[in-house]
Amino acid sequence: MNDFIIFYTDDDEDDLSIFADAVESLPKKIQLQTYNGGDKLLKAIHNPPPTPHLVFLDLNMPGKNGLDVLLELRNSETNNDIPVIIFSTSNEPAIIEKCRLLGANYFISKPVLMRDIIKSIEYALEVDWSEFVPERHNFVHKFLD
Repeated sequence: MNDFIIFYTDDDEDDLSIFADAVESLPKKIQLQTYNGGDKLLKAIHNPPPTPHLVFLDLNMPGKNGLDVLLELRNSETNNDIPVIIFSTSNEPAIIEKCRLLGANYFISKPVLMRDIIKSIEYALEVDWSEFVPERHNFVHKFLD
């Protein structure tokens, strides 16, 4: 069986490294591709292989920000069905709702604790994104102990 492929873009090298450490700790075999900008992520998606099963996307980046990338993916004829999870420090309700309306599948406010980062990635891997319908009541990840 092929690896599960995740693409993650963020302009913060520390966040990329922490995310990679979290993915490495998971028992599932995952191929992680990280990119330090929206343009690089889009170039990789438009020039497969590999094609991601899931994209984690930071919002606040120079150049093409997360909303730009999300819009381009959703307007693409070939890549508009890739599940996109916004992984951002923002927790502003208007931004969250804008992400949902623009076609993001899910929103996770970046957790501080490694265990919560791991839990959020695990949750994203368990969801059947082909069946999941993002609505206000289920769009934002809640961290529960």
